[in-house]
Amino acid sequence: MPIRLIQSLAVFGKALLDNPREVGAACPSSPQLARRIARLVARQPGGHVLELGAGTGAITHALLSAGVEPERLLPVERSARLTEHLRKRFPQLNVIHGDARFLPDVTASLPRKARQGITHVVSSLPLRSLPPQDVDQIMDGVRSVLGTEGLFIQYTYAIGGGTASAKGLHWCGRAVVWLNLPPARVDVFALEPQTAAAFARRASAPAKHGHAEAEWALSARDVSC
Repeated sequence: MPIRLIQSLAVFGKALLDNPREVGAACPSSPQLARRIARLVARQPGGHVLELGAGTGAITHALLSAGVEPERLLPVERSARLTEHLRKRFPQLNVIHGDARFLPDVTASLPRKARQGITHVVSSLPLRSLPPQDVDQIMDGVRSVLGTEGLFIQYTYAIGGGTASAKGLHWCGRAVVWLNLPPARVDVFALEPQTAAAFARRASAPAKHGHAEAEWALSARDVSC
């Protein structure tokens, strides 16, 4: 097992023992889940990426590896222990120690270009297990910081549930990642219906070489806007 993975698991375990509700997950995201999410972001270059609940940095690392420049990536983490870990692991990033319930305040200190240029919000937050008032507060914040053509990407362990919902956003589609513990479902939402429809068309379109882009795209039967 790679040393970095062992270190991340140790930090994650300590944070989980410190405050289980604050961490909100039983295990860090798998590399397969992280890469699937990162490919969704990489398909639309430009703009800033706000990552909520960055944890030990599995998705952060995948986003960087997929081509998101460090100056465009803005990880947010509520746990002080995990924030310290992220800052050591990614010294090139502006890791924000903050609470996703207060996104306008969390992002207030960012340069205007970053605040006004957020095109993706990637969330690892356990929205299904949070109190409804907290979820409403988080989603109000997401809508307030996301650009008009922006996407909100959220994963859940409820892979067999019905269509996910995100207050005030338009659902684009979903994809299941089996190689995760537990298996996870990635849902994609857009702020505007036109953006959702455009995303669905790209997701179901064949690649340049004539093959469906199965590695990153949502299944055509799962895409609905």
